[in-house]
Amino acid sequence: EMEHENYTVVTEFVLLGLSQNHEVQMILFFFFLLFYMIILPGNILIILTIQGDSQLGSPMYFFLANLAFLDICYCSVTPPKMVADFFSHHKTISYNACMAQLFFLHFLGAAEAFLLMVMAYDRYVAICKPLHYNRLVNRGVCYVLVGATWGGGFIHGIILFGLSIQLPLCGPNILDNFFCDVHQLVKLACANTHVVELLMFLNNGVIIIMCFTLLLISYTILLLKLWTQSFKAKNKVASTCVSHIIVVFVMCGPAIYMYGLPFQAVPKEKVVAVFHTVIFPLTNPMFYTLRNKEIKGSMWKLVSKYILWCGK
Repeated sequence: EMEHENYTVVTEFVLLGLSQNHEVQMILFFFFLLFYMIILPGNILIILTIQGDSQLGSPMYFFLANLAFLDICYCSVTPPKMVADFFSHHKTISYNACMAQLFFLHFLGAAEAFLLMVMAYDRYVAICKPLHYNRLVNRGVCYVLVGATWGGGFIHGIILFGLSIQLPLCGPNILDNFFCDVHQLVKLACANTHVVELLMFLNNGVIIIMCFTLLLISYTILLLKLWTQSFKAKNKVASTCVSHIIVVFVMCGPAIYMYGLPFQAVPKEKVVAVFHTVIFPLTNPMFYTLRNKEIKGSMWKLVSKYILWCGK
């Protein structure tokens, strides 16, 4: 660290990680390794299945494949560094790497929140305006919507990144977590940063709360609409909507807990952060596929072909 104009120019941060106990770190390492070995190939299988089966060419499956890809990218931001730090006594991350981690975390996280809204729009049109579905949600519209989710996520991430690099840091350069994030940086900031803190809260907390509220409203409308449909159609559509609602709560709940509150010390923040950045994203596509007979059947066919090919 170097002193400059009464502020500390931080060149690296010390990460305290999830635990200081070596035995606990080893247990966590094997847990996350096992989790990744099972769930990560599952997400890749979902993408390959949807891409390889022409019967899964509807917009719903196109969005699901994009969600699986986004989740894989999102879970590649913080976990690799976290797992590597389990074997390090002195856990550090450079300032530039910290800012990059913060940018990609919020870029991909916001893109996923926007994608969930797109998927809610898809289900709304399919249920409430079925006769206009092919016109309102055609392939061209799907590409535009997915591109907009990535663009919106990038804008969100770059704004937060721009605000973060303006924070005057006074030290000490210790982050009580396993990754770099806004909360931790604000705690290290000097005085007179209230405007930056407010802008960060508006850019982060308000967006996730807004997305969550709009998603709840849209799925409430869909569930009310189901009462007017036949029993068979009601069961099929309800199954899809329930999967979507579970993912909305799983993704938005921890995000609201972490970012929807004003900047202050949040109890159990590390535990919530693990589920929000590691566990839940990779399990999201599983919530969709476990309740979907079509994609489960296609996945089994793909796996069977691969097994037969290996046998030959």
